[in-house]
Amino acid sequence: MDAPLRIDGVDVLVEGEGATTVVMLHGWPDTHRLWDAQAASLKTSFRCVRFTLPGFESGQPRVARSLAQTIDLLRAVVDAVSPAQPVVLLLHDWGCFFGYQFAMRAPTRVAKIVGVDIGDARSPSYARSLTIKAKAMVVAYQCWLALAWRVGGRLGDAMTRALARVAHAPASPSAVHAGMNYPYDIRWTGSHGSYKSAVPFVPTWPMLFIYGSRKPFMFHSPQFVATLAARDDCRVLELETGHWVMTQEPERFNDAVRGWLGGA
Repeated sequence: MDAPLRIDGVDVLVEGEGATTVVMLHGWPDTHRLWDAQAASLKTSFRCVRFTLPGFESGQPRVARSLAQTIDLLRAVVDAVSPAQPVVLLLHDWGCFFGYQFAMRAPTRVAKIVGVDIGDARSPSYARSLTIKAKAMVVAYQCWLALAWRVGGRLGDAMTRALARVAHAPASPSAVHAGMNYPYDIRWTGSHGSYKSAVPFVPTWPMLFIYGSRKPFMFHSPQFVATLAARDDCRVLELETGHWVMTQEPERFNDAVRGWLGGA
């Protein structure tokens, strides 16, 4: 592994020497370590790039980044690691939200997208697909995390770890803390500029969408997967996992990604 690049105060890890650059972006309550198995598998054929979202690393100063700041960071990373060629985005959870928003604003900088478990989660179609119980669950867990961000300290950390445990998140409990929750605070309180400027995600790129079926509710609408499945340049893969598909079925996940990207 090369020495990390330092971009906008963030350490960016680069592994592999392939012609295609794959930029990996995690979500809650994870760090760049979520992609350890994927980087190990893909780096023999692809150049793998990953970093931890600001404020998500344990021990970092408490900080929240607005949507514009996060997109600017992702743009800076992409421009630094692949200035001449578009990249493949490998995204999960909040990484999907930020990666999709980046792609919509910089479409020529993206060649393909691998979206994991999050589809059109902000669309009217998705809202209509949820039952009342599912909507209540979404509001409950997200507002709990937003509150934990506001509370902070040991209590906020304990609240965050409790929910991560209930959700069966693979991250080590010692690495989970309330500082990871600022996207939920922005989502529900409108702090730090809110996410009102987010645009609808319309995938015009070739896209592989992988999702887990063993969840209380989905993070995509039936229309989203049907539209992708009908396209020749896209693929939809359902695995019998929870939200963290890449850690619960790493071999099948890695084989699917490598095969779709054209790796040996």
